[in-house]
Amino acid sequence: MLRGTSCAVAGLALVIAGTCWSGRVLAAGQSQSQAQDQSQSPRQAQARSGSAAGGVEVDQSPVVKMPDGTEFLPEYARAASMFRAASEAPENILIDAPANGTIYAPDLIPPQFKWRDNNAAATVWRIEIGFAKGKPVRVTSKGEKLQIGAPDTELSGYVAPALSPEEQQMHGWRPDAKTWEEIKKRSAGAKATVTISGFAGDRSGQAVSSAQAGFETSRDPVGAPIFYRNVPLIPPQEGTTQRGVIKPLPDSVLPKIRWELRYINELRSRLMMTNLPTCGNCHSFSRDGKTMGIDVDGPANDKGLYAMTPVKKVTMISNDYLVRWSAFSEEGGQKRFGFMSQVSPDGKYVVNSIDVPRAKGMRVVDRLYNGFYPYYGFGQVFYPTRGVLAWYSRETGKLQPLPGADDANFVQTSAFWSPDGKWLIYSRTVAADPYPRGYKRSLYANDPSETQVQYDLYRIPFNNGAGGKPERVVGASENGMSNNFPKVSPDGKWIVFVRCKNGLLMRPDSRLYIVPFEGGEARPLESNLPVMNSWHSWSPNGKWLVFSSKSPSLYTRMYLTHIDEGGHASPPVEVENATASNRAVNIPEFLNVGADAMDHIETPAIDFYREFDVAQQLQEQAKYAEAVPAWKVAAQKDPTDARPFNNLGVALAAMGQYSEAIDAYKNSLSINAESSQTHNNFGSALAEAGRMDEALENIRKAIELNPDNGAAHVNLGHLLEVRGGAREEAKEEMQKGIELAPKLADGHNVYGVILAREGRLDEAIVQLQTAVELAPNSAECHFNLGRALAASNRFAEAVPQFEAAASLTGGREPAILQMLAGIYSDTGQYAKAVDVAQHALELAERRNEGELANQLRANLARYRAQAQGGQQ
Repeated sequence: MLRGTSCAVAGLALVIAGTCWSGRVLAAGQSQSQAQDQSQSPRQAQARSGSAAGGVEVDQSPVVKMPDGTEFLPEYARAASMFRAASEAPENILIDAPANGTIYAPDLIPPQFKWRDNNAAATVWRIEIGFAKGKPVRVTSKGEKLQIGAPDTELSGYVAPALSPEEQQMHGWRPDAKTWEEIKKRSAGAKATVTISGFAGDRSGQAVSSAQAGFETSRDPVGAPIFYRNVPLIPPQEGTTQRGVIKPLPDSVLPKIRWELRYINELRSRLMMTNLPTCGNCHSFSRDGKTMGIDVDGPANDKGLYAMTPVKKVTMISNDYLVRWSAFSEEGGQKRFGFMSQVSPDGKYVVNSIDVPRAKGMRVVDRLYNGFYPYYGFGQVFYPTRGVLAWYSRETGKLQPLPGADDANFVQTSAFWSPDGKWLIYSRTVAADPYPRGYKRSLYANDPSETQVQYDLYRIPFNNGAGGKPERVVGASENGMSNNFPKVSPDGKWIVFVRCKNGLLMRPDSRLYIVPFEGGEARPLESNLPVMNSWHSWSPNGKWLVFSSKSPSLYTRMYLTHIDEGGHASPPVEVENATASNRAVNIPEFLNVGADAMDHIETPAIDFYREFDVAQQLQEQAKYAEAVPAWKVAAQKDPTDARPFNNLGVALAAMGQYSEAIDAYKNSLSINAESSQTHNNFGSALAEAGRMDEALENIRKAIELNPDNGAAHVNLGHLLEVRGGAREEAKEEMQKGIELAPKLADGHNVYGVILAREGRLDEAIVQLQTAVELAPNSAECHFNLGRALAASNRFAEAVPQFEAAASLTGGREPAILQMLAGIYSDTGQYAKAVDVAQHALELAERRNEGELANQLRANLARYRAQAQGGQQ
């Protein structure tokens, strides 16, 4: 009979931290990251990083496999190009940059002029820039082909960046600094015309292709640097996500996030902050640039910390400037956290979205929808479905709801200040359950299965915290779309906001719209690109808008557009060299400071997380004996954080110290009883200790807390199988687990064992082959596949599986060697059968495994007789 195994060869044992069990509950040991309460098996982490170590890319397809077996290509993967089609200029030139009507900032570095020539005869190009007065600027160019920028080779597991098909056909020329200064000076406030002509050779006098585009240089400088996050795009692995937890990146990637400052007259950005062991996000600044606010992930990724710190040459995120939203939690309620916090223009206040006051028992998962997707371009979506606006006063140190925006019947979220601090513009809609009854997990960004939320924009007077009557913003509401992320121009005249089908912010179909502050007709900005336009910010002088877009690449880029008095936008100009080619721009915000106002940011208030990081790295390397004391140190640093205790339990269980692991899980749950992962881990450890009823109770609790915890469904199915009498329910749970976590090898392995026990060997083999593909270094998966193949009389195919199992266990497991000897005999390799059986017998005798030794003696006699009989 096949074993429901994954690590040990015999006996009842649970999978902790990536180990697996024989006849036992799988997929336990879900380590919680320093960024959030999550699950991650070290084996899974190693499998992925091992496939992309040293900066090697991974392949990934945007095609989504639907539950009915069909394949679907999401809309964003079918979006039109931002570039004109070659058919628009057959046998001629298309100028891609500058686009006709481009307005350059006077403080911009020399941009690249780009074109495609559809006439194959053209080998050299003459570029002429004409002005209203004087002689044109003339240059000759070989038209170097565009090259993809260098990737960050310190990253692992990223999808290889690539030029779009149109970019691959482009030629480029960049003026030197002196030439660019001349061009800017002579096109300031006046139209210039660039003519690019293709010639068959250097001495050709007749152009074979030609095109023109008009541009000008604005008299309005940008005048301020852009502060932004430079982030990798590596989605979390399956099994590491949880409802109610915002987790756009794997744990190991968090220290690689970079916060940078870009002056557009400089070739490169300046590094402000990096190597944080936790996540910082949603930064904002006071209007005078003297105060920075930034959300900092607190324990269990609860968004529980907020830094409100003076901007200085060396800016400090220290305890003196730290606000703990959790300190304002109500007795008997859930720990409070902030969402989309924004510092006021005068730096005195912060507005954010919090849970509904006096709604005891409401968890984050009851007010926040999030979906996780495997495709790197859109790895996560999140938006609140319940909540009210609250404001924090730096002077009083109090956080309190804003009257008029505190109605529990609505979700009120993502508020932004008017430049005078008198108004707040925010998103509002009817409150709802983020996961209503009958909810089906969404599979891709903008999947209709996502919980549908369409926000309207409202404005409300701040009135020194007294609030007032909310007013709907006409033109940004009741339009059947979701209206969000409103930014008011510095003169108070305009609101630029995001409009999308569902949710908020970084949706594939996000487009920027502009509407008068008082309401009226909303128009899409002319600078919109085909895929995702969001994260926008006004320059302090109100003349420029910076925004990010996933065109032409899903590695998000940053663009500038000029906004004129009528609210019209010029064609976008990329801020070049903002990131490595396998990284993305995130949250670009103008900072109203001079040339050298900020040198870097230090983070003493966050440094205690580094102890966590050290322990986690040891755990991911399966160095459990070293990880145990490291987790104890991390737990001592912050005894209010549940995660070190959970992860201590994972390490202890991986070492077989289940009693100590149980105590660690109890400590973790005494701090955070709402952790699905810890309940799953606790249940696994209890099962290892033979306490099956308690194990079942905790694993069911894990599923109750997070129905999307595929590992817990696998564990429940396996535990039901072990207990007996509930096989159909066990299979249903296994199927749910596999659907939720299809890359979890343990699920396929155990389900294959169950199918084999029912005699459904062909189906079992399919599952077990999948398990081996997902976990090629798992002796258990190879062993079980070998058993299934042998049971199907597919002896030749079974041989390499048993050989792999024996090799992976170092030839030290007599039960595996017994099976390998038997399959050698079945395939006529009698000498090998004798050698392997002899070694297995010696091991069994040394271990005092009498019954197994007796079996091996009988087998060995038979193999010797076969060998001596000349049957080989």
